[in-house]
Amino acid sequence: MISVLEKSPTLHWLGRQLFNRDDPAAFFDPLLERINPMWVQQYIPARVSAIYNETADTKTFVLAPAKRWQGFEAGQHVNIGIDIDGIRRNRTFSLSSSPIQWRTDGTVTLTIKRLPGGLVTNWMHDHLETGAVIGLGEAFGDFHVPEPQEPALYIAGGSGITPVLSQLETMAASDYRAPVTLLYFVRTQADVIAAEKLHALTGRWPAFTLKVYATSETETPQFLSDQHLDEVPGLSARRCYLCGPKGLMDLANDLLYRRGITDDRIHSTFFSAPAANLDTDTLGGAVHFERSNLDVSSEGDAVLLEIAEAAKLSPRYGCRMGICHQCSCRKTSGTVVNRLTGKASGPGEETIQLCVSVPSGPVSIDI
Repeated sequence: MISVLEKSPTLHWLGRQLFNRDDPAAFFDPLLERINPMWVQQYIPARVSAIYNETADTKTFVLAPAKRWQGFEAGQHVNIGIDIDGIRRNRTFSLSSSPIQWRTDGTVTLTIKRLPGGLVTNWMHDHLETGAVIGLGEAFGDFHVPEPQEPALYIAGGSGITPVLSQLETMAASDYRAPVTLLYFVRTQADVIAAEKLHALTGRWPAFTLKVYATSETETPQFLSDQHLDEVPGLSARRCYLCGPKGLMDLANDLLYRRGITDDRIHSTFFSAPAANLDTDTLGGAVHFERSNLDVSSEGDAVLLEIAEAAKLSPRYGCRMGICHQCSCRKTSGTVVNRLTGKASGPGEETIQLCVSVPSGPVSIDI
């Protein structure tokens, strides 16, 4: 529950306009959007140039971002913004194309699976058409190709293949000669995303080994096991990359740990951030947004980003998962609890991330 005490509606409005917009040119966006949506300044516009079906429930969207977009590294994520029924919706997706494609023709791809009940993914599948313009954030994330080259093992499940595709295409194009193995788990062979691209890689990249396991096509489901890892030569020398559903990630981590693969050699990227179990009885409290001159009361485990948005503020944010640090701001007093780790901050001034910080008692934030 969140309640708001507005000390001055006029000052509150003025504070929002002065302090929650980084670019004054954004005030002209409504006009620019009517003339040419690719001129909008508040976000980076990207035009949908093509849409391809990958599987029955997965599509690849080819985007051409405005020239001021700064590019990306293989394996990184972006935030996109889409207006649905007059409300701006933001979501995080992995880029599935290689940075070489971006440098060559100025396009990138997002490969997106329809999710049951998913507002944005379903809308994109049903309504997003070529020629439309969406918002695109700058890339972030540290799920990077091994440098220097060394043997690598990728374990992916379902749509978790998307950042892996970006990396594999990049490695193949750079003449990556260390052995690379992909263990890819899907429900059925019909659910293999980018099947044609993956099999093409095996034909032109001698260092690459592809193994696809359909978990639902045999009497006994083929979940990841020691037997699969036994088939990976030189496993102990491999750098390991994981992306997929939480169950697969947990299982892969456990099996790799048992084989002596240390934390620093296992790299994971998540569909959504894992959360710690928090004692909600100790959470919540009065939040003072200093620059906006606004007081808010919250209960439970609502994070500061959600609290600020419920109070009609517009703080900067990115992934909303504690990864990109775009929502970092200064806490001037009070204690917050990190939703990911369960750890409490100190009571004094420090930098925190709004998207994962839950108030624990009275808190003052420099927004």
